[in-house]
Amino acid sequence: MAYVEGQTIHDADSHVMELPGAIIPYVEASRRDEFMAKTAAKNTLVEWSAKAQALHDDPEFRAGDEANLLLRKNFQAMGSFRNADRPKALDLLGFTSQLVFTTAALGNYGLEEMGEVELAVAGARAHNRMMTDFCSVDRRLLPTGYVTLVDLDRAADIAREAIELGCKGLIIPSRHPPRHSPSHVALDPVWAMAQEAGIPILFHVGGEEKMHEAYFDNGGPRVLDFHGGAENFTSTSFMTIPISIWQTLSVLVIDGVFDRFPRLKWGAIELGASWLPSLMRFMDSGAAAFGKEERLQKLSAKPSEILRRQFRVTPYPHEDTAWIIANSGEEMCLFSSDFPHVEGGRNPLKRFNDALEGVSERVQRRFYRDNFIDLMGAGLDASLHDHPALVAAA
Repeated sequence: MAYVEGQTIHDADSHVMELPGAIIPYVEASRRDEFMAKTAAKNTLVEWSAKAQALHDDPEFRAGDEANLLLRKNFQAMGSFRNADRPKALDLLGFTSQLVFTTAALGNYGLEEMGEVELAVAGARAHNRMMTDFCSVDRRLLPTGYVTLVDLDRAADIAREAIELGCKGLIIPSRHPPRHSPSHVALDPVWAMAQEAGIPILFHVGGEEKMHEAYFDNGGPRVLDFHGGAENFTSTSFMTIPISIWQTLSVLVIDGVFDRFPRLKWGAIELGASWLPSLMRFMDSGAAAFGKEERLQKLSAKPSEILRRQFRVTPYPHEDTAWIIANSGEEMCLFSSDFPHVEGGRNPLKRFNDALEGVSERVQRRFYRDNFIDLMGAGLDASLHDHPALVAAA
């Protein structure tokens, strides 16, 4: 029995759990040694990776795949790093499609912040080859491609290659590039290319500017994340997640990028959504306060209306999803499982169903199905709009 039955649900956030070094074969040979040296922390083979592979070769362990579908997380999860297993995992989950993101390469290994422009470009292109290769086993798996914005002259070439490879959405970081705005007019060819292809531009957690280290020095012991380390979020570093996306969306709307490409959709994935109603109202307030600016006078509508037209977002399961929808717009929010990450929890569908209790069937259908179809555009084949079992029964 599948986790989801009798309903079309599209999953706007799932992941590959790449083993260390998985990206290296996809890096162009001339850059491979230098890339390995700069990303050694995430791409050096370690003992546990061999154990993870051995576990998935163990018949006794594999006998528990279905019973433990949402209980096993990260590298223990079915289909987490072996793409041959992912279609069966998707069958058992019952999702009609999954948007698939990296895990290890979120933030492009920090190469952009290091000023390593050539390696950042090489990393983005390798990521896109890796992701399309992983997802090639099943058309329900929708690969995402990364476009680094650090090189204004080559961003469009990276986007073009990603689209030609078969990427169904293009990721950009929510933080700004080191030396220019994400709204820079030289990036218009990237947006034009995505709009022409009918696929969205996506932001994902991991591409934001992190909390400054000084905030962690409070005179007491360092608070570790729920994995027992310092790499992931704690209750304080979690607070910075919306800051970069808030600023980036603001310039993209105010500087006219959304208006210049009115058919282009944008999505914020695993960045939460409680901040969205405030951003919409704050931008409207700013537009009213500085309304004499020529760029504001050229906008096609209020900033909140432009966002409602083109922007979509995935709430966290612990957020008040019904409140977010009521205070932003019923066309803006999407379901996500975060499979196979721990953060997605053991029963994401129940958590969102509980959060949407009392909300109309129309709004729930938009959350689980319609808004995803709207976001993905041509990135989701029309034959995948509804679950095959429902189509057959119709």
